[in-house]
Amino acid sequence: MAEKDLVLIGAGPGGYVAAIKAAQLGGKVSLIEKEELGGTCLNWGCIPTKALLRGVELLESVEGAKEFGVEVTGVSVDFYKLMARKDRAVKTLVAGVSGLMKANGIEVIKGKASLLSPRKIQVLDQKNQTAVYEARKVILAPGSISARLPIPGAGLPGVMDSNGVLQLTRIPDSMVIIGAGPIGLEFGTIFAALKTKVTIVEMLPQILPTEDAEVASALEKSLRHFKIQFFTGSQVKEIIEIGEGKKKVLVQQGDSEKAFEAEVVLVAVGRKPNLENLGLQEAGIQAGKKGIEVNSRMETNSPGVYAIGDATGKWLLAHYASAQGEVAAENAMGREVQLESHAVPRCVYTLPEVASVGMTEKEAKEGGYDYRVGRSPFSANGKAAVIGERNGFVKILSDAKYGEVLGVHIFGPHATDLIGEAVLAMQMEGTAQDIAQTIHPHPTLTEALKEAALDVDGMALHIPPRKTG
Repeated sequence: MAEKDLVLIGAGPGGYVAAIKAAQLGGKVSLIEKEELGGTCLNWGCIPTKALLRGVELLESVEGAKEFGVEVTGVSVDFYKLMARKDRAVKTLVAGVSGLMKANGIEVIKGKASLLSPRKIQVLDQKNQTAVYEARKVILAPGSISARLPIPGAGLPGVMDSNGVLQLTRIPDSMVIIGAGPIGLEFGTIFAALKTKVTIVEMLPQILPTEDAEVASALEKSLRHFKIQFFTGSQVKEIIEIGEGKKKVLVQQGDSEKAFEAEVVLVAVGRKPNLENLGLQEAGIQAGKKGIEVNSRMETNSPGVYAIGDATGKWLLAHYASAQGEVAAENAMGREVQLESHAVPRCVYTLPEVASVGMTEKEAKEGGYDYRVGRSPFSANGKAAVIGERNGFVKILSDAKYGEVLGVHIFGPHATDLIGEAVLAMQMEGTAQDIAQTIHPHPTLTEALKEAALDVDGMALHIPPRKTG
């Protein structure tokens, strides 16, 4: 049985970042991964979908070029090339992670890992050969898998999760998407822009159920530009095969029943921790309904064993997994570090984008906060006017007494890039006045954040004064 210093199970954005951090701190690190380096995010999630979104974003730009005096004819989409470019982007980044492992002296072990005890790990490789390792410290980062729907017909051909959709070889003529969270909306945007007839069904009353209602409403209205049909407050009852490669999705909406036909049905109802066959019970490691239980140091109930990423069931976000990974690695290497997680950005890659951090207005109300709201529309922003993307707004929630930023919500162009300023402000317990008094470059989209911060006190410079009385 081989002895190891630090062993990590899972090489997603949590696992491989933790491995690098531990190696930087002098650790001898072994990283076990059964599939590809980079995990779901790099191979089947964040990166491939953004590559496809870039393609449809260019398509939208070309189709709107006439507004800028640019005449373009003969525009078409080569889906094979679009998907091939996506694959190249993934392959390049996986190779980059592999290079980082070598550069940091990290041993990569290919195989499926399971715990025999808290510090003893069994690995089954691709040749069905078994090896057992004992480790001084262990970090669990097994990631997550797509949640399944317990409804009749969910296993029919053509009913897919996000992995399946990323392997399509042609653009489907119709698609029903079950779930209007970030994954469902992202794929809905991609395929609707490619002229697929898209219908999105959501069980809860609004799309993006966990986000600010004002933002969700504005996004739904905007996405109708792509002719997406939305049915919220609706529950899928059954999926039926009707021949010629088509499925019928039966939906209950209140007292009425609806039926939608589609070539492809995407189940995008979220993800769940990938804990099956990990050996948690054998190792005596506690896991609740949401995932592996950890404290602020990412420690499990077993000393020397840490867990990070989607497996902990907290924020199922790549960047949160990376942050957890850094904390776990530092603690595994003997430091005393806790995760500060009050400012976790959330991003939705639609066209336009949505990004947020902190509380929604509903959460502020339910929490009993005395707060004020500042808003700034992109229609009043010079850079937005220049690039022809004036749809959207910035919304800031600020504590009424001290001015501390409670939440920021952005719907509009490059929202996922703009949110970084708000995250930093919240991380530093900054106020709306701090943002308002910061000199922002002109002309930039960032000025919308300054204007929204000014509007908290009713002092915005580039929008009309608020109506009173």
